[in-house]
Amino acid sequence: MINKTNTKNIGKLPSGKVLIFGGVYSNFQALQKIKAMATALDIPNTRIICTGDILGYCAQPNECLELIRDWNIHTIAGNVELQIREDEDECGCNFSEGSRCDLLSQNWYAFTQKQISADNKEWLFTLPEFLRFEFGGKKCFVLHGGLENTSQFIFKSTDWKIKADILDATGADVILSGHCGLPFHDYQENKYWINPGVIGMPANDGTARVWYGILENQRGKINFSHQSMEYDHETAATFMKQKGLPSTYAETLSTGLWDNMEILEEEEKLLRGKALNL
Repeated sequence: MINKTNTKNIGKLPSGKVLIFGGVYSNFQALQKIKAMATALDIPNTRIICTGDILGYCAQPNECLELIRDWNIHTIAGNVELQIREDEDECGCNFSEGSRCDLLSQNWYAFTQKQISADNKEWLFTLPEFLRFEFGGKKCFVLHGGLENTSQFIFKSTDWKIKADILDATGADVILSGHCGLPFHDYQENKYWINPGVIGMPANDGTARVWYGILENQRGKINFSHQSMEYDHETAATFMKQKGLPSTYAETLSTGLWDNMEILEEEEKLLRGKALNL
């Protein structure tokens, strides 16, 4: 639920490009690349937003936390950050017990939990669950999955009423979300639901590309574009294998295909292996 302790208002953002990404998933090579891209695009840290899950499947959780901390961008806590800081014994994704996702998550989550330094774990408590800001005359709200359930999976195919209820509850014109791993946007009733995608894993489209988004204020109107990037996925996969993390997830970094589609709706399952053109 929304309250003053878990929501941070970052005020009115000035005109210019706003970089939005999520799902770093402990993929340090992807994080380094997007930081370099932000520098090249001259986007300051005050106009960069992470939708959570800095931590996850890959091999360098501390390095990712330290880069995000030093970068000093606007970041919310995803379900993994919430679970790690509370010493929970699983990632909080609500996978079906005994499913492949559940079994594999036990591996990478336990690894992450052991790796996190005490200082970095303490920093996780400073992260809000939600952000508010105004941009281009629109009220924007950043969340990870859902509003009452951080681990709620919301996709392009998810009924608009679910999205509209959250938009109404937050009083927002624009929702910026994460968690589901797939980039999409939905526009109805003069409201926007935008998921820029994640940078730590490909989008199940058969390519090694990962996704982020650019929000712009053009003549008083909001414009959003999905962007993809290539990065050194081979090094990221090598580190995963060296650390004994699930090899199928390491292979996903190269093949662009998810190990399984347990969390996906039927419409999204049909997109497997089809290169995205957003």
